[in-house]
Amino acid sequence: MAPSGPRSIKRGCQRVLYWIPVLFIALIVAWSYYAFVLQLCIVVYLLAYHVIFILFVWAYWQTIFTKPLNPLKEFQLSHSDKELLEREDRGESQQEILRRIAKDLPIYTRTNSGAIRFCERCQLLKPDRCHHCSVCDKCILKMDHHCPWVNNCVGFSNYKFFMLFLAYSLLYCLFITATDLQYFIKFWTKGLPDTQAKFHILFLFFSASMFSVSLASLFIYHCWLVCKNRSTLEAVRAPVFRHGTDKNGFSLGFSKNFRQVFGDEVKYWPIPIFSSLGDGCSFPTCLVNLDPEQPSSPTGSNSGSKSAAEARQFPSKPLRESQSRLLSSTPSWSESDGATDKDKKGASNPVMTIEHES
Repeated sequence: MAPSGPRSIKRGCQRVLYWIPVLFIALIVAWSYYAFVLQLCIVVYLLAYHVIFILFVWAYWQTIFTKPLNPLKEFQLSHSDKELLEREDRGESQQEILRRIAKDLPIYTRTNSGAIRFCERCQLLKPDRCHHCSVCDKCILKMDHHCPWVNNCVGFSNYKFFMLFLAYSLLYCLFITATDLQYFIKFWTKGLPDTQAKFHILFLFFSASMFSVSLASLFIYHCWLVCKNRSTLEAVRAPVFRHGTDKNGFSLGFSKNFRQVFGDEVKYWPIPIFSSLGDGCSFPTCLVNLDPEQPSSPTGSNSGSKSAAEARQFPSKPLRESQSRLLSSTPSWSESDGATDKDKKGASNPVMTIEHES
């Protein structure tokens, strides 16, 4: 067995290197503050600037330091199940064990081959929309992607913060570009005094305008993902249900998709405070062909099936009890919002994808 010393040193060096992009962004932001407030020093703009700056830094901080949530203990294998799984040969016998365990859990997605999604590294059954991050070496609930610019996984616990970070950073860059434009023009027309400040004005305009382009494209893309209720991973490879691949399987219509990320209370939408709905382990779906092996239906077709589902509902506790409506088994998920017909078409015409294990 190789000594643990070299591996721990290598792991420590990697952790230090992962913070370099964050340090780069922090230095850029600190310099932009110095250049705008102390060098440009446009008094009439300073109040609006500081409001945007505080919201931007607050959202960035929350995105970096909010710990990604991991699956609940109900999804982890017990000691006896682990021993039983190790004794069995790989193949159908192991899948039978996993199917028996998954029968009492709100798991509706499968691998591309129809198998139960199981993480050998973490020894747990993956909840819907959960993936294993090779950088964090953990399974992350509703994982979107691992972002090097925040040195953190973007998932269920901090996706709202990430969206606000993109929004406020874009607003920050656009504000600087707009207010600095007249002085940038004066720089080229020799209308500025020959001082050190004019070089800060030049590079401030260039950096803000360039970041605006990249941030705008990224923000628009993630707005599209929110509207469709997809993660970046799900946009690349659509989730697979028992009835087949369905890229719109988790879409509930624009309003409900938006509230699933930002919550029901409008006053919390622009603030980097957690207000997302649910617990990250189970999500309502717009399934057409429901999974007969699961204890409850996420859509609920009638009152009889609703009462049966409630009797066997998975005992998970949402992070905020007042915001658990998106996880309830009510018929409202298949109501209007213009998504049901589209979802049915997507479900009846599944698209083949490459099997994905992240």
